Amino acid sequence: MKEEIKACDNLLELIGNTPLVKLNRISTGLKGNFYAKVEAFNPGHSTKDRIALHIIEEAERKGILKPGDTIIETTSGNTGFSIAMVSIIKGYECVLAVTSKSSADKIDMLRAMGAKVYVCPAHVAADDPRSYYCVAKRLHEETKGSVYINQYFNDLNVEAHYKTTGPEIWEQTNGLITHLVACSGTGGTISGTAKFLKEQNPNIRILGVDAFGSVLKKYHETKELDPKEIYPYRIEGLGKNLIPTATDFEVIDKFIKVSDEDSAHTARELAKTEGLFVGYTSGAAFQAVKQFAEEGEFDENSNVILIFPDHGSRYMSKVYSDEWMTEQGFFDNVNREEALKIEYIK
Repeated sequence: MKEEIKACDNLLELIGNTPLVKLNRISTGLKGNFYAKVEAFNPGHSTKDRIALHIIEEAERKGILKPGDTIIETTSGNTGFSIAMVSIIKGYECVLAVTSKSSADKIDMLRAMGAKVYVCPAHVAADDPRSYYCVAKRLHEETKGSVYINQYFNDLNVEAHYKTTGPEIWEQTNGLITHLVACSGTGGTISGTAKFLKEQNPNIRILGVDAFGSVLKKYHETKELDPKEIYPYRIEGLGKNLIPTATDFEVIDKFIKVSDEDSAHTARELAKTEGLFVGYTSGAAFQAVKQFAEEGEFDENSNVILIFPDHGSRYMSKVYSDEWMTEQGFFDNVNREEALKIEYIK
């Protein structure tokens, strides 16, 4: 009998079922066991593959998306890449409104995937006509046969993780997870994953990561959006200057804020200690673990799962650029020399 070729029909079959990787060296001295859910193993190299596929297929199922239609979205880069990838395979046009805070690497990747990209100023109010929220809405109104994904206010964002990320973590840990640590931007990842895990065991602690300059932590604690909290920061895909309805604050037990500088150095530390070349928000996630540990959040029996959202290749012009780190004031003379470790032979 002739053997069949074992191959996926397309990249979309590779989305999900990402591995858990134990963190050994970087967690030295911390109480507990720490594992990374490495979402860079998705074909689009980020957790956003999950929502792109789920939202688009739900739109197809409901008859909202038809062949030849245009998909429009706001993105800091990762969701856009995932949507562009799914659009190519399914035959849709893709138009993206991107914040200027997105790395040049991400913008180049979006263009390489055939998307039309509008780069919008990052540090303007959400209701400013130049903001990427307003630009995406305008493009949707002007483009016949278009669908606006609107991940910040789309319940399917949460549902994608409730149906995939949460069950995967529960199965991979055999139900032994005690803590989930995840960055919160749109809130879809942490909310959907947490909802599933809390249904299995309500004692699992859900720990959210926010950025200085964002309103999420204070809103979680007070239910008030404080404009005084808002100021420019560098981390992409983390924190917000508005409250996304995709964030279910009720399933999150606690937030902590991390700084741009600490998160950048921790991302680099992950590469040098664990061989994990991951993105800026992954550095933020483990930086949060360090800070939670200082607050006594973990003990020897803790099994802590961190979601590492994307791959380090998207930050070559930022976190992994010595020039960028220097420009931001993140290097002093000592750690710059340590970071470079380059000798030029003449």
